[in-house]
Amino acid sequence: MTNTPTIFNACGEPGRLQNRLIHGDCIAVMPFLPTASMDFILTDPPYLVKYQSRDGRGIMNDDNDRWLLPAFQEMYRVLKNNSFCISFYGWHKVDRFMRTWKRVGFRPVGHFTFIKNYSSSEAFTQFSHENAYLLIKGKPERPATAPRDVMPWKYTGNKLHPTQKPTGPLGILIEAYSAPGDLILDPFSGSASTAVAAKAKGRAFFAIEKDAEYYNIAKNRLFSND
Repeated sequence: MTNTPTIFNACGEPGRLQNRLIHGDCIAVMPFLPTASMDFILTDPPYLVKYQSRDGRGIMNDDNDRWLLPAFQEMYRVLKNNSFCISFYGWHKVDRFMRTWKRVGFRPVGHFTFIKNYSSSEAFTQFSHENAYLLIKGKPERPATAPRDVMPWKYTGNKLHPTQKPTGPLGILIEAYSAPGDLILDPFSGSASTAVAAKAKGRAFFAIEKDAEYYNIAKNRLFSND
């Protein structure tokens, strides 16, 4: 990973966090972020399921949960008080995620289900949805217009990342739980769908991705037209 203390000086003024994409391990990067510097977190961490796509692509650190507690401890620290965090998760590992969220201080206040019109895989059931929890730090005000907790899911084709999320529903969540100009954190950026959605909704982003391949895809996606 790039020498972390110099990362934040690499593209402009020292300490400037807006619209940054960092190649590195979020557990190593986030300790350098100021406490209470983020307005909203929207992230899609590994599901702890050793996922492999049909074309053989996998997810880094999806085979262990050693990162789970330190990552969410830092997310809680850098999130402003009275703010929201939304995290996707693996449904059959929900006990590990929920235990960690509560341990670091987050409180679950909502749950989203995203309905697919296709099946991503099949075992005892056909897997045709994604899930995410709405977590809070402190006591944030309710959104002006609360989004529905069931939303449609448009297939991305997973061309850029094996678990690539569509930006449409991410944009709905960003609009509901943040304000224009807010700084949105995604420590598990992947191909940067959260950052793309944040830009489209007039928010700033701070995104971190450990895998060099997906970091380069994200960089091209975010900055190729700058």
